[in-house]
Amino acid sequence: METEKVITYSAIGIAGIVMLVFLLDLAVGIFGQYVAMDVLFILGAAFLMWQGIETIMELK
Repeated sequence: METEKVITYSAIGIAGIVMLVFLLDLAVGIFGQYVAMDVLFILGAAFLMWQGIETIMELK
C-alpha cells in the first residue's frame, strides 16, 4: 500500500476515535460539562474525516 494512503487512513481512524470519545463525553459527561469544547472537537474530527475521504477518492 502506498504511503499516502496509509497516512490518510490513519488520520481518518484517529479522527474517528476522537469523534467517538467526544460524542461519549457529550452524552455522559466524562471529562466535565464543557459542551462547547465537545462540539468543537466533534466538528473538527468530522472535518478531518471528510478531508481524508476526499483525499482517498482523489488517490484512486
